[in-house]
Amino acid sequence: MNEIDIMDIGGFKAGHAQDEKGITGCTVLLFDKQAPAGVDIRGGGPASRETPLLNPVADAKGIHGLVLSGGSAFGLDAAGGVMKYLEERNIGFDVGVTKVPLVVQSCIFDLVIGNKDARPDGKMGYEACENATYDNFKQGNYGAGMGATVGKYMGRECSMKSGIGSYAVQIGELKVGAVVAVNALGDIYDIDTDRKIAGALDTDGKLFDDETAYFKAAASIQNMFTGNTTIGTIITNAGLEKTALNKVASMAHNGYGRAIRPVHTMADGDSIYAVSVGDVAADINLVGPLSAYVMAKAIASAARSARSIDGYKAVCDL
Repeated sequence: MNEIDIMDIGGFKAGHAQDEKGITGCTVLLFDKQAPAGVDIRGGGPASRETPLLNPVADAKGIHGLVLSGGSAFGLDAAGGVMKYLEERNIGFDVGVTKVPLVVQSCIFDLVIGNKDARPDGKMGYEACENATYDNFKQGNYGAGMGATVGKYMGRECSMKSGIGSYAVQIGELKVGAVVAVNALGDIYDIDTDRKIAGALDTDGKLFDDETAYFKAAASIQNMFTGNTTIGTIITNAGLEKTALNKVASMAHNGYGRAIRPVHTMADGDSIYAVSVGDVAADINLVGPLSAYVMAKAIASAARSARSIDGYKAVCDL
């Protein structure tokens, strides 16, 4: 198994747009052709658009674009700009009189950082499409990761800056990668060392040395809602259809469980998409566990790539 660049998977472009003063943004994936996709939502408070398209009983065979953004439910407007961009290029599902781009979206809650009135909109979504490229994927304080923070169970003053990250691997012809905006209530762990790398900080500005800090906080704090949700997608060249991709998205949540602790709380809206951009023959029992692995690695990359902003420390500051 070899690590590869996420863009080496092929079959899609990726672009970011962000408001660095308002501290929010969006990330867009544009697929070369209508791509089969699935989704699994585990958190208690998701903000999403067009997710019913990915239900195996729905007629849609795939999607043309995927948006990850900030702004909570307000940020769902960004998909409108992506639809406009695709419509102008005659990309979409042919309904006779026109072509309708099928675009799904999930948002993180980043209203507590920067300006609460700064939210991704159609203009920002369109800009992210214009910025989309096959060449590289910027990590950290870009796109949907612009306003991402982690370790919020001890309060804003104890939390840390996170961002958006990616990671991908190849085995033979099979390629599997993950893109994720990490905005978690919990702490972030490196799965290779099982070491905490980001999260809630103590009064000395250091990470708590074990997981008991959360349990102590949860026992005394009545309302854990402090603005969370981790959203991401698996991208693979495995030739899988919608039903199998829904299962892959489900299995990828094991990556969340390995790298984010705690995860899937009612104060999170954790969601994972899974998209096929190729036709390589591969067993789901390989693609699924690989998806969990690359997702966990992408989460750590998101935390390590972030930089401090608006009073939030980043990994590089510790």
